Amino acid sequence: MKAFFSQAMLALPALLASMAVAAQAPRPMVLADYFALASVSEPRVSPEGGWLAYTVSRTDLDADESSSRIWMLPMAGGTPIPMTTSDHSSWMPRWSPDGRYLAFLSSRNGAGTQVWLLNRYGGEAEQLTATPQSVQDFAWSPDGQSLVLVLQDLSAEHAAALAAEEEFEHKARPIVIDRIYFKEDYTGYLDRRRNHLYRFDLDERKAHALTGGDFDDSAPVWSPDGQQLAFVSKRVEEPDLSEDTDIFVIPAAVPEAGVHEPRRITRSAGSDSAPAWSPDGQMIVHRTTINPETPYYETPHLALTPVTGGVPRLLTEALDRNVYAPRFSRAGDSILFLFEDNRQQVLARVALTGGAPERLIEGRNVVYAWHEGSDGQLAVQLSRPDLPGELFRLDANGLQQLTFTNQALLAELQLGQVEAFTATTEDGTTVESLALLPPGYKPGRAYPTVLDIHGGPQSQYDYAFSAGPQLLAAQGYVVLLPNPRGSTGRGYDYCVAIFGDWNKLAAMDVMAVVDEAIARGWSDAERLGVMGWSYGGILTNHLITVTDRFKAAATGASVTQYSANYGHDQYVLWWETEFGKPWEPEAAKRYAAASPFYALDKVTTPTLVLSGDQDWNVPIINSEQLYLALRRLGVETQLIVYPGEYHGIDTPSMTADSLQRHMDWFGRLLVP
Repeated sequence: MKAFFSQAMLALPALLASMAVAAQAPRPMVLADYFALASVSEPRVSPEGGWLAYTVSRTDLDADESSSRIWMLPMAGGTPIPMTTSDHSSWMPRWSPDGRYLAFLSSRNGAGTQVWLLNRYGGEAEQLTATPQSVQDFAWSPDGQSLVLVLQDLSAEHAAALAAEEEFEHKARPIVIDRIYFKEDYTGYLDRRRNHLYRFDLDERKAHALTGGDFDDSAPVWSPDGQQLAFVSKRVEEPDLSEDTDIFVIPAAVPEAGVHEPRRITRSAGSDSAPAWSPDGQMIVHRTTINPETPYYETPHLALTPVTGGVPRLLTEALDRNVYAPRFSRAGDSILFLFEDNRQQVLARVALTGGAPERLIEGRNVVYAWHEGSDGQLAVQLSRPDLPGELFRLDANGLQQLTFTNQALLAELQLGQVEAFTATTEDGTTVESLALLPPGYKPGRAYPTVLDIHGGPQSQYDYAFSAGPQLLAAQGYVVLLPNPRGSTGRGYDYCVAIFGDWNKLAAMDVMAVVDEAIARGWSDAERLGVMGWSYGGILTNHLITVTDRFKAAATGASVTQYSANYGHDQYVLWWETEFGKPWEPEAAKRYAAASPFYALDKVTTPTLVLSGDQDWNVPIINSEQLYLALRRLGVETQLIVYPGEYHGIDTPSMTADSLQRHMDWFGRLLVP
């Protein structure tokens, strides 16, 4: 007994050490981890360059809600400081020009979304605006004495109640519709109320209208001297039938009577957006499109236009990639911007004369946002295959990570390895894609595989961390993330190739990706599944009508019978531009030819169908018709309806249900 005890004591340290190693060994991701991951966004460097404000969004699955909180940390690195409480969601931090205050949006106190003000040196947040409508956007004036707000017009009843100094009763009223574009996901039915610009002076604490009319105005930016405002609007005869947004300029002062008559700066046939002023106030950089006949497949370019108007100077026409978030450098000698490239989103700089952009960060990165400090340092929101978005400082010494929001959780997880690969189709097209191999992947073993098709179709899978595919890979699947024709990141011609036919070429491309994964030994040809949401669901619906290679399918928020969506969703202009008016004979043929609905008798694949009942982006009628047809045809199927959900399933418990149902469906049908 004594000898045994001594030996046990000698062995105990080694035993404890092995237990500690086992306890710390990374594990595959589970459903709870999906919701435990926080999202970091909206970097804003303080005017003097010393501090960085940003937003962290978290999900509380038990409370069934998500919320955002504003934090601050030194640009040199250090411990983050919470600036807002966890009791109320807060977002969109914006420094006052003197750096003393941090303004942000919050919907606390039951007052709708309003601008709140926080002294960075301490004290409680103060409600700054108290408009009857929620504030949709805002920006500080250069002198810090005013804000420009974006507000929706009040209804006639609400305006009358205010004029009579009476309390307005919010209740259901008949909706009078006389617009062509009359429905919008998350909003509902649309009347003639529009979004306009208002000036809010901090001393007076009152909002004054600057713009009006039967047009929506957005993206206001102050001129450097604070005398003018540039913004985006579709001020054409019938804005509901046009994508031709332009840049306009108005005086920033409150008009003596009425509203300002805007001065149009851009006059291209395509859309112009995302304006930003040059430091001297003489030029505006913005996005512009040059193929207005295909508005939803356009590749936006950077352009410089004089504030007085005139011919724009294109800066990135040779780049042939989508550009975003352009702003002049602090020095005013170049433009900083983001552009989408093959599986990347790149932070770049281009000279005012144009030429080849300079990539500021190399590697398998996706840059979501950036902000420049007064000393030229950049705060960058960046993601990688194994890193959910975090904030970095970029300066002459390189890239330094500042936030480590998910570090503790990531240390626990064994993630799937991301492989970039290409496939060649039967017509010779190269398809650039990603494969997510399951944790602990063993070369030479073929795994059950799920083809996960992205939405859009004008989007792409990139090198950003993707929690959904990681969760699926953790169940033991190879997850294929293809970028078929119609995707962005490869230029205009690659994207527009599916114009008028969303099925044929894209289906060829994704099946080539599947075949390549099988040829590489990753995927088991007898255990293939396919899934997608939105356009991903649309292509899934087509695939199951033309091949029986998939043993399971899941399709969410998808289109089945194309013409059924006309007048029922929010895409009237898109339908007419690409397929025509459905009552016209030739157009009716195009709608029918594209619709999987008329080939559902060829389907044998068990298919899970999911949708939110409030989705007006891709209405649930599509999912209902698909489900009923498959049910009547004797194909194994289920319809999952998420009450109160829109095109994106946002309520955490509903999201959890959707994720679990996908895993259960594929687990039953693909895993022996």
